[in-house]
Amino acid sequence: MTDIRQTTQDADDGQHAAPRDDAAQSARTETPASELPAPNAPVPETSVPETPAPQAPGTDRPAPQPGSAGNRDDEDGAATDPLEEEGEIAADYLEELLDTADLDGDIDIEVRDGRTYLSVVADGDDVEGLAVLVGEDGEVLEALQELLRLSVLAATDRRSRLVLDIGGYRLRRAGELQDLARAAVREAQESGQRVHLDPLSAYERKIVHDVVAEQGLVSESEGEGTARHIVVSVAQG
Repeated sequence: MTDIRQTTQDADDGQHAAPRDDAAQSARTETPASELPAPNAPVPETSVPETPAPQAPGTDRPAPQPGSAGNRDDEDGAATDPLEEEGEIAADYLEELLDTADLDGDIDIEVRDGRTYLSVVADGDDVEGLAVLVGEDGEVLEALQELLRLSVLAATDRRSRLVLDIGGYRLRRAGELQDLARAAVREAQESGQRVHLDPLSAYERKIVHDVVAEQGLVSESEGEGTARHIVVSVAQG
């Protein structure tokens, strides 16, 4: 953050030269006493209209000013953590979306391992209501996650890697991916061949990569776009 310092010069510093002689002093024109303001008279105030700050799209927060894409200051003057800030922005956007869709849910924000995690849990027993925001194979969830990242980008001019979970879908999916990775490791060890998995999202590929690395094997991502997938193989040499 740029440290902006404002220096104010003392009124007595460099502006206190006295007249050279009494003649010069007496030559000054004095204001008649009748024109002087009355003692304790109120000083007129100049009113300056306030200009409302522009708001960031999808939020009720002021849009960042040029050069303010860094940490935002809170009311106490302390710097706001960028990950916490993006969590708040995304949560505001998500809350408006839930209200529009007439869905109830509690939003939790957590920052860990250099990422912001948002999770929506059902408010009461309305678990099926949130299922529409997950979709088949998590397709709707992935789209919503991208919308939240775009809302953060619009408000802060920073790209986000936040992760959204709804109704515990990602937690259940993580368990499935770990089992899938272990099965691919066993197949690669038994056959000695490279094992190709189905296409996965970047977040899901990371889960598989971590499991394969723990088992001492090698995993690589191949393909482009929606065809990008993981290949598991035994380490050579």
